[in-house]
Amino acid sequence: MDGHDLITIGQLSTRAGVAASALRFYEDLGLISTAGRSSAGRRQFTRDTLRRVAFIRTAQRVGLSLDEIKAALDTLPGGRTPTADDWTALSTAWRPRLDEQIRLLESLRDDLDGCIGCGCLSVERCALYNPADAAGRLGHGPRYLKGNTPADAGVAT
Repeated sequence: MDGHDLITIGQLSTRAGVAASALRFYEDLGLISTAGRSSAGRRQFTRDTLRRVAFIRTAQRVGLSLDEIKAALDTLPGGRTPTADDWTALSTAWRPRLDEQIRLLESLRDDLDGCIGCGCLSVERCALYNPADAAGRLGHGPRYLKGNTPADAGVAT
């Protein structure tokens, strides 16, 4: 590989549309790696890092965490950049996770006008659907948005 196959962190940042600080963060997490440093000590990356960053950003946009993305990238042989076939395999494996996220988003969208975050989905009916914070016994967060029902919390409706 000659110097023409390498790009600086600034070039990678510009081409990928990602702040250099985010790229350094990705590097710290092991999501991307440098090909070395220039004689001036600047990080240099191979051009295929652009595709790897695009993969990371796409996976983030569909709601995957950086931990999930790292786990996926760690399955690739030799830490290489994902190919189209790799993306198909990974996206197929992520389908149940994404389907659940879609279900939660649809539920939130459909009930957003009444939700105040407690999970009962109604300002007027909190005493009915979540008396004495019964949903709190089911766990943290908006339990009814997460799929629990008042019946799960022992509330008769």
